[in-house]
Amino acid sequence: MQKRPHILWLAAIFLGWAFDFLFWKHSPALAFAIYVVLCLAGGFIVLYIDGKKPSWKSLLLLLPILFFSAITFIRQEPFTVFLSVFLTLFWLAALALTYSGGRWLEYALSDYLGGFIRLAGSALSRPVGFISETRRQRAAAGTPGGLRRVWPVLRGVLIALPTLVVFSALLSSADLVFAQRLDDFIQLFRLEKLSEYIFRAIYILLGAYLLAGIFLHAALKSQEENVTSPDKPLVPAFLGFTESTIVLGSVVALFAVFVGIQFQYFFGGQANINLEGYTYSEYARRGFGELVAVAFFSLLLFLGLSGITRRASPVQRWSFSGLGIALVVLVGVMLFSAFQRLALYEAAYGFSRLRAYTHFFMFWLGLLLAVVVVLDILRRTRLFANAALLAAIGFAVTLSLLNVDAFIVRQNVARAVEGEDLDVGYLATLSADSVPALVDLYQSPSLSDATQHAVGAALACIAADGQRTVSWEDWRSFHLADYWGGAALESVQGELDGYAINDEVWPNIVTAPDGLKYSCSSGWID
Repeated sequence: MQKRPHILWLAAIFLGWAFDFLFWKHSPALAFAIYVVLCLAGGFIVLYIDGKKPSWKSLLLLLPILFFSAITFIRQEPFTVFLSVFLTLFWLAALALTYSGGRWLEYALSDYLGGFIRLAGSALSRPVGFISETRRQRAAAGTPGGLRRVWPVLRGVLIALPTLVVFSALLSSADLVFAQRLDDFIQLFRLEKLSEYIFRAIYILLGAYLLAGIFLHAALKSQEENVTSPDKPLVPAFLGFTESTIVLGSVVALFAVFVGIQFQYFFGGQANINLEGYTYSEYARRGFGELVAVAFFSLLLFLGLSGITRRASPVQRWSFSGLGIALVVLVGVMLFSAFQRLALYEAAYGFSRLRAYTHFFMFWLGLLLAVVVVLDILRRTRLFANAALLAAIGFAVTLSLLNVDAFIVRQNVARAVEGEDLDVGYLATLSADSVPALVDLYQSPSLSDATQHAVGAALACIAADGQRTVSWEDWRSFHLADYWGGAALESVQGELDGYAINDEVWPNIVTAPDGLKYSCSSGWID
């Protein structure tokens, strides 16, 4: 940054203005992906001009950054978008931390935590130090300071203003169209909007300041990565092997008893459960959330004990790892039990977003727990950070490629084909991601008339709510899900004319061609 410091400030201010331009009073759809690309381009240009080249390992981070930023305007389902935004920002911060060094593959959890704290500190403090250093260098070199260079610009502006006023008045008198355009421009500076302009100017400058600090950290500190040594853990082992074995062994024993009951009753079938006075659905309805929580906390327990337990001999190390393997096997059985419960619950009540999330989260959580035990056996537990990040990426990619709302539509309509009720109102509340799937099923010849009319009722509800169809008001808010959904809905618009919408009540009521009525928020009515 020492070669051309003004480039840093111009890039930072431009990115601050771009944030305001893209997001002020606009939904973050295409705008988010564009802003991420602008930040990447601005950062790379500023650092390249200063002679700072990125490590090739750091360039690998562009893959998840660009993928997840694109998902934010491809998918519209809320949790998928949230994960995509979070992971995009996470990897952008990791790129700034490891721009020159490229040692992010060696990071432990403590390295990420400490690195992000240092990055936040640089964003807040480093621009001030950079300004002071630039002034000292200019003073030593005898070059004029910033104020001396600004004064000629200010004088030129003051001289130009009255000149422009005179010529603008003459040109307005000469052309009515020009006069109208000039009046529209002047309206932008009305006094009643002064507070808004001040607020926007403040956060533009604040954003530029923080971005400058992040660029400075990438330029000056990303080469000096303080990665914790594998031989020096963050917390030295202080718990004895006996104490740790008692804790872990008692948990394994408890899980073994629980799994034994699962085999006797749940895996034994409906008859065994009924002997205890429970219906199959009552037994399945409870517990899958708790079992997932048990699996998650088992991961934390084993990881924590692995880090703080003293294991002096090979026998102690293998004994501890053996208990870990037993823990993973038992938790795997419990996760399978939770999956069975969830599947039964879905068969009885249908699919929802939360149930779909839980389905795939259980798989990645179980896989991560197994990987942690393998890392403990290999004495490479510091790689847990990479394993956890890969599991998080895998989970997010699964949801992104799956299209959660379309998955829910297909599963619930499949239940309806088998004779179960279809919650039309719930389908009508899903995002635009669900519309192409609904249209495909509506046009499918395999559906019965009753199921087709129910699917058509959901589409009629969505058509009546213009917020979930494509909008071309502003390219910054453009969303591919809206475009695809709108195009699919338009293809069957003529067929939906047979559905009568009563919009005088809330929620809207739709009457299908077979005479059945559906609520656009709570499903079947009559």
